[in-house]
Amino acid sequence: MLICIFTGFASGLPFYLLLQLLPAWLISDGVNIKTIGAFSLTQIPYILKFIWSPFMDNISPFNLGRRRGWMLGCQIVLTLSIAILGFFSPKLNIWLIAITCFIIALFSATQDVALDAFRRELLIDKELGLGNSIHTNAYRIAGLVPGSLSLILSNYLPWNSVFIITALFMLPAIIMTLLVKEPLNQMPKNHHFKDIIIEPFNEFITRNGLKTAILILAFIFLYKLGDSMATSLATPFYLQMGYSRPDIGWIAKNASLWPSVLGALIGGILMIKIGINRALWSFGLVQVISILGFAWLSVEGAFNAIGTYQKALLAIVIGFESLGVGLGSAAFVAFIAKTTNPLYTATQFALFTSIASIPRTLINATTGIMVEYLGWTTFFSLCTILAIPGMLLLLKVAPWNTKS
Repeated sequence: MLICIFTGFASGLPFYLLLQLLPAWLISDGVNIKTIGAFSLTQIPYILKFIWSPFMDNISPFNLGRRRGWMLGCQIVLTLSIAILGFFSPKLNIWLIAITCFIIALFSATQDVALDAFRRELLIDKELGLGNSIHTNAYRIAGLVPGSLSLILSNYLPWNSVFIITALFMLPAIIMTLLVKEPLNQMPKNHHFKDIIIEPFNEFITRNGLKTAILILAFIFLYKLGDSMATSLATPFYLQMGYSRPDIGWIAKNASLWPSVLGALIGGILMIKIGINRALWSFGLVQVISILGFAWLSVEGAFNAIGTYQKALLAIVIGFESLGVGLGSAAFVAFIAKTTNPLYTATQFALFTSIASIPRTLINATTGIMVEYLGWTTFFSLCTILAIPGMLLLLKVAPWNTKS
């Protein structure tokens, strides 16, 4: 469970840097909302990681094993890439920034493949709920570095110093990778192309049947759609409502940490008690309701002056969102882990999480255009509606009365 804290933190830091710190940096340098939304396209590696994940099951870099070798290589590249990002100017080097963000996304996605497989092989089935809940919430807590600390520091330090400090938070992940042991009986094996590429997908379809397999993939695509769209431009939204970067940083730090910790404890314990299926229903409902908080905030703003009431309002919205999404993500990741076959962990886990990333990457690239034409309130209302189809698919893929 301690290892799950480190895997979650290592996975979350580069992702939240792209999601939270990057938009704040770009908008503070005068980049328009449509361009910031289009930056979601640099996250395409999160969608495509299932293409190279089969080969990661069969290659052992640095002789550290097929999980730890990939983890270490990716973490070193991520540390360096994040550190150099702040030396570019959004006004002069927007394409260099986009290329660097693509590199961060590429190695972050590859690290995720290795971390997900490592965690799946580390945990026995009855530990998946709690282990993945801890991983998911450590993932979200990692967002406090780029989404809180770095935003606060940006008010006092130049951006290149901010990104260097942010990059240094990858060092605990590197130390963890060097200290932990590779899961037993998981050494690389030489397979034919059919075994590496075809068999993992064939096994999933054969085990579930074609119809059920399609429903599971549709559910994975839709379950986080509304939430993903709503949070994709959260930092620019807060800034346009009149909040400063330090306001967002301090409030995010206090309002999201404790709900995330509470979500980890409640989510893990409840999943043991009620099973993953009922957790998907219960936590998913909280997740849908949490999106409405953004709509509420948009109706109240934009503020000419930020006082205690406005800060409390932001704290409530961020806190409830952290609780709802933390709970929903914990159950969602546990469902994905349960759906994989340990023989093909990396490939199947990467396939499922790639499908879950499609809304965040391709659809979110259009959110800046949507906001410009719809306005914030209508946009968040649309996000709430788009969260409902994923909940309805639970009737087929995770029925309430089927305990799992």
